[in-house]
Parts: sequence; structure tokens; C-alpha cells
Amino acid sequence: MKKELEKTYNPSDIEDRLYQKWMDKKYFHAEVDRSKKPFTIVMPPPNITGQLHMGHALDNTLQDILIRYKRMQGFNALWVPGTDHASIATEAKIVESMRAEGITKEDIGRDGFLERAWEWKRQYGGRIVSQLKKIGSSCDWDRERFTMDQGCNEAVKEVFVNLYNEGLIYRGERIINWCPHCLTSISDAEVEHEDQAGHFWHLRYELSDGSGAIQLATTRPETLLGDTAIAVNPKDERYADYVGKTVILPLVHREIPVVADDYVDMEFGTGVVKITPAHDPNDFEVGLRHNLPIINVMTDDAKIVDEYEAYAGMDRYEARKKIVEDLEKEGALVKVEDHDHNVGVCYRCGVTVEPRVSEQWFVKMKPLAEPAIEAVKKDDTRFVPEYFEKTYFHWLENIRDWCISRQLWWGHQIPAFYCDDCGEMIVTKENEPVCPKCGKKMRQDPDTLDTWFSSALWPFSTLGWPNETEEMDYFYPTSTLVTGYDIIPFWVMRMMFSGLKQTGKVPFDTVLIHGLVRDSLGRKMSKSLGNGIDPLEIIDSYGADALRFTLITGNAPGNDMRFYNERVEASRNFANKVWNASRFIMMNLPDEGIDLNVMPELTDADKWIVSSLNDVIKDVTDNLDKYELGIAADKIYNFIWEQFCDWYIEMVKPRLWNDEDETKAAALWTLKMVLTEALKLLHPYMPFVTEEIYCTLMDDSDMSIMVSDWPVYKTEYDFAEEKASVERIKEAVKGIRNMRSQMNVPPSRKSAVYVVSQSEEVRSIFENNKVFFAALGYANNVVVTDTKDDSLADAVSILIHEAAIYIPFAELVDVAKEIERLTNEQKKLAGELARSEKMLSNEKFISKAPQSKIDEEIAKQKKYQDMMNQVTERLEALTK
Repeated sequence: MKKELEKTYNPSDIEDRLYQKWMDKKYFHAEVDRSKKPFTIVMPPPNITGQLHMGHALDNTLQDILIRYKRMQGFNALWVPGTDHASIATEAKIVESMRAEGITKEDIGRDGFLERAWEWKRQYGGRIVSQLKKIGSSCDWDRERFTMDQGCNEAVKEVFVNLYNEGLIYRGERIINWCPHCLTSISDAEVEHEDQAGHFWHLRYELSDGSGAIQLATTRPETLLGDTAIAVNPKDERYADYVGKTVILPLVHREIPVVADDYVDMEFGTGVVKITPAHDPNDFEVGLRHNLPIINVMTDDAKIVDEYEAYAGMDRYEARKKIVEDLEKEGALVKVEDHDHNVGVCYRCGVTVEPRVSEQWFVKMKPLAEPAIEAVKKDDTRFVPEYFEKTYFHWLENIRDWCISRQLWWGHQIPAFYCDDCGEMIVTKENEPVCPKCGKKMRQDPDTLDTWFSSALWPFSTLGWPNETEEMDYFYPTSTLVTGYDIIPFWVMRMMFSGLKQTGKVPFDTVLIHGLVRDSLGRKMSKSLGNGIDPLEIIDSYGADALRFTLITGNAPGNDMRFYNERVEASRNFANKVWNASRFIMMNLPDEGIDLNVMPELTDADKWIVSSLNDVIKDVTDNLDKYELGIAADKIYNFIWEQFCDWYIEMVKPRLWNDEDETKAAALWTLKMVLTEALKLLHPYMPFVTEEIYCTLMDDSDMSIMVSDWPVYKTEYDFAEEKASVERIKEAVKGIRNMRSQMNVPPSRKSAVYVVSQSEEVRSIFENNKVFFAALGYANNVVVTDTKDDSLADAVSILIHEAAIYIPFAELVDVAKEIERLTNEQKKLAGELARSEKMLSNEKFISKAPQSKIDEEIAKQKKYQDMMNQVTERLEALTK
């Protein structure tokens, strides 16, 4: 006995069961197979602190569509999953939990803290993985990686040592971005910029020789304590005589020089700037050029240092307020102006970043950036959409050396070691080296590496590099990277220069960029707005397929999308439509089955749907190859819903229900063949519902649609002539339906339909397809002729190309009842018009009512008048 689908589609009944089946049968797993062409994707590793959000859902749905598509095309498709250790975020979580226990990092020491961190990872790190499985991600979970696993750690040390030995990693004192909340340095890419309301404080610096004063403006008066010069432009004649002189620093009363530097913009403000090398990146560079001292005035957590007793221990903003008060008392404050300016904040915690001079580890970027720029210019790697190359080029062409050291304990500890006895420093892959000079045990650098350092190696470290593995040789370079535009500077460019430097090859040939998922109002989803939508809740309510399809439909590469629950409901309705149509087809299929390899003699209707399927196979394949996943989804949707379900299935119902019809077997073959291929097209988007239907249709629960062959265009299925014939009949049916709708004719009321055409070819088309034309056109009789009979004088007509369709009016409506209905409608409209006219002629109403109310009444009157004209016209036609 053949299997049947359940009466109603319930995603929760099938999704977990099917995913486990795929896992058990190792359908996601890929091994090196030289007989196949590889297609490789590496998953952007989500943080172990994370929970699945809409960005993850979109990102992984896009990857899953591509990997399922390529797998069905016969590629050896590998999707490498994994998670990121996320230094700053994870350490913050653990410190927070320890704070609740009343203990600090220092209380338990580094080893004790790392024990807690690894335990935290074991407890919570797998959460996001299980959530990714819920949306159907067909990753090779046997190859799951973690950015701090042994293999990744070996790759990190290999790269660090190699770059250091080449002089591309160095330790030096530079100005860096410092987060006073996370208490660590962060790279330029980790700084987000936002507009903040602030002020310009105009200050007066007295010349040391008593000959006058110089005015300047600053947005940060609290850094004045660390000023070591003021600067003017050497071309600015206003200040030519001041260069070389000194001024007295207000409050501190330190003597500092006036220097000339091209950095100063003569047109901005007074053309004079204060120089604080320890707390501004531009000032730091000026300081280097003029050999100025560097005076740090803030602690790690942005409080004023003890050397300035009046402000010691004050938070930078508290100190700012007190310093401004003191400047005013001293007569050094000239005026204050409101000023909105762009401020850098930490991407992780949102606290304003503090530029500060610090000894850190850096990667020398220019030698690494140039090959990465050239690779994209040569199209070794291309961006989709192409315009995101500009973002990539902008970052690499303007890049500063990358600060890679972090003052954290969770992460890859920098493989540099110091001898406290003789002062020797070495960089090595060894875990416990001894000093090469004095033989003493060495102390490892306490800092860890920027999380993105290990993430930058992800495409090749996950395939076994630096070892020469078969996987590395076969699956690398990877094929497509799917990621959001917001991490091009964080991750994409770093993978590019790392891949080129370490392997000599680009890490991927295509970068598919997607946008953000926003709420229905177009706002970015965030905790502060409380507008986040939990994908798992959507899955619980509508199913994973509905969520996936919603995220892709109407989604163009690189563009942000708005998320509406109504769209999820529409996607769920589509899944229901596919389920119900499939169930109907299976209920009508014979028990003995149908051989899809043997095509019977088809009717025009059969050839039309087969040819339409052939076209959509060609278009969808082309769209997917161009990464137009949203366009492909729309085409699949329109084909299944409109052409297959709403048209073809309705066309063939009379044949299915007539055992005497010789074309019934052709209808059944066509239904099964088209459904099978349509399910395959839909599978990458809606894997669960398609799998359940496909296995039921094939009557074999052990097989899987995900390893079936992707549909291919076949020239023998190109029935252009028959397709055109059916499109002509569809045009006639649409005309009949529109006319009946306008006349409020119920579907239950059938009528004779006359097709009049001078063309023998057109008459033949309608004669050959009378059965389904009658069913779709609500006809109880179809007459095809070359002349219009006199009996059709009062018939309603619909004109199509080379033919006219006539339907006797009396067969559409009961004339007496229609006259009675229209007369009642006329009386009702006359009453409404009288009421409206009375209201609009009332001066009291016109003078006192809001204009919106008056406009609303005028619009009502116009609507009633239009309706009255239509009713009167119909009544006149009926009573002639």
C-alpha cells in the first residue's frame, strides 16, 4: 500500500526527524574525491557567547541554499562549520558571572580563569550549533572546528612566528584604540563611529614672553593636562612670528613650544591646535615629527592619573567638568560653542574609545595589503555585488598597522617569551622554551591575540594547514564566502591578505555580501530598542522552511531587508499550498506507480506545463549561478503556485476524474514528473517540506531529495507551439473570470461560452482543449465557430488575439432579480448622496469642521456618485 501525506502540514512533526535522518546517513559529510569537482564554503564562525539571531539565520540560509544546490549538481560540496572563541565577549561574560560570586580574575589567577573559560565553553559553546541545526544547516558537523582548538592554535603560532621572522610583526610603542570598559586595546576595524553632541571650548594660551596670547578650540579640555605643544600651519602668515616661541599651559603652567606642521588646517577654527601626543592619533604623529614628549594623563579605566592632584581619580568626563570650571576661574576660557562631532566607540560595549600610547604588538600592513588589493583588481576574487569592492579597497588603501595584542586572558596567548634574568626576548612555537643565552626558564607575554587574527586563517586552518593535508590540497581555495557587509574590514580583507601570504592563493573566488535584517520599521534590531525577533520562536510557530523562504524572497545581495510576520505567514501558506497540491496528486496516482523515464503522448496542456517547467529550470539555474537567490526563489514560487497549482492542476482535474479519458495516463505522468522536478528546485530553500513530500512521492523513506540530481534543461521539453496555444486559452479564461467578477457572477453559475474566430488555427486550439477550457471558464457548453450568431446580440464579449469570446447575458444573471437588486442599490445610493449634499451645503459644518473631515466627505460624495452612475448605466442596459 502506497504511503500518503498527513492531511495537514505540521513542520514540528517532521523537521527534527528529517534532520536526524540526514545526519545519520552522513549526507552532509564530504571526503576528498578526485572524481568530483569540489565546492567549499567555510561558515563565518559565530561567537560561542551567541544565540541564534536573524543575521545568523539569513547568513546560514544563504550558505545552505548554495551548498544544497551544488551538492545536487554533483559537486563534492563541503560546508565547514565552527565557532569563534570571541575573546572580549567571552571574557566579559565570565568576569560578569564571577562578579556575582564576589571574585575577580586576579583572585583565581590566569590558570584558574582559563579553567573556568573552557568549562563555560563546554557548557554554552554548543548552544548556537544546535540552533543552527534547527534552521536546516547542512554542514559537515564531523569537521566542526573551534578557533582555539589545537589545529587552529598551531596555525596561529605558525603565522605569528613566520610574520615576526620576516619583520612583519613587531612590538612597539604606538597610539592605539583603548576601551576603558573592556580594558583592552582594539583595532581600527573594531571602532564604530557615531555622532555625539559636544562642545568647542575656546581657550587662551599666554605666550611665555608676555607678548600676548594665542587662542585655540578643543573638544577635549581634559586632555589639556598632557599637551606638549601647540601647532600652526607653516604657511599661515598670521602665526609666522609665533613659531619657535613658547606658551604657558593653562592650569598646569608648563612651558610648551609653538610648532609649525602641515597637519594643521588653516581654515578650521583659529588655525591653531593643541598637541597631546598621548591621547590623539594625529597629535601622536605630529609629536614624532617634532620630537615632543608623550605625557599620558589617564589610567586604564580612563581616570586622571595621580600626578595631577586636583583631578586625580576623576573619571574623564567628571574631570572635564572640573577642568572647564578651573579654566574659567583662571581666565583661560574664552567661550563655549555647541558642536556635534564624530566619536569612536567600542564595537562590543559602546563605550567611547580612548586613544592612548601603549606598547603593543602590531602587524605591518602595507606589504600585506598590496597583494590583497591586486588580487581583487585582477578578479582572482570578486565581490557580489561588485560595488562592495569600494569598501574593501578603501580599508586596505588607507590601512594603518594592525594592533593585534589584547590585554585579555581568554584567547591565543602571544608566542613571545622573555628572560627575566638576562632580558632576552624570543618568538617561538615552543610552549616552554628556555633562554638561548642563559638557559633560564622564560616568561610568556601575558597578552592574547586579537580574535580576528585566528579568524583570518579560518579558510585554511580548518583544512589542516600548516600541515600538507589532502583536504588542503583538494578543498582549498574555497569557493564562496557568504557574509554581511559590516565585517568586510574585520574579516574579509584579513582573510584575503592572510590567505595570499600563507598559501600563495586567494582564500575564496567569490564573496557574496548580504545586508542586515531590520524590523518592520526599517530599524536595526537591538537589545536597546527591544525589537529583536527570535528565529527559534518563528520556527516554533511557522517552521524552519517558512523562515528560510521569508529571508530569501525579495532579498537582493548587499541590500538590507525588513522582517514582517505577515511575510512569514505567506511563506507558511506557500508550504501548505505545496503540501496540499502534492497530497492531491498522490491521492490520484495509481498504486502500481508511474515510470517517469517513459514519456507518454502528451496533450497541449501537458506540454505547456512541461515546457514552462523547462524554462524555469533554465532560469533558476542561471539565477543561482549568478547568486541571484531571491530572484530564483520568486520564479520557483510563481511557477509552483500560479502555473502548476492554480492552472495546470485545475486543467487536468476533469481528466483525472474520468476513467474513460485516454489522456488520463499522460496527466498523471505529467503531474508526478513536474511535481518531482519542482520539489528539487524548491529543496535548497525549503529542505524539510520538500524532503517529506519527495520521499512519500517516491514511496521510499530511505532515499533523499538532497542527494537527487538537480533538474537540467532539456531541448526535447521545449514545446513552444503548444505553450503558445495554452497561453492563448489562459488569456481567454482570464478575460472570462474578470468579466464574471465585475458582474458579481458566482462560480456556481455556469453558462455557454462561444468562441468566434476567423482563424482555423485558433479554432483548432480551442476545439482541442475544450475540456479544460470549459472547467476553467465556468462553461457548461463550449461552441467554437467562425461566425457570430444573431442569438448572441445581447451577449457579453471578451476580445483576445484573433478571437472573441461571447457569453449570453441571460445565462450569467437572472435579469428580473438583477433589476430588483440594482433598483434597491440605486435607492440606497440616492439616500447617501442626499445626506452628503446636505452636509456639504451646511455652512456651519463647512466653517467649523476640520479640513480633513470636509475632504473626507467630498471623497465619499464622489465615490457614491461614481457608483450611482454605474448602477444607472446597468439598469438602462437591462431595461432596454
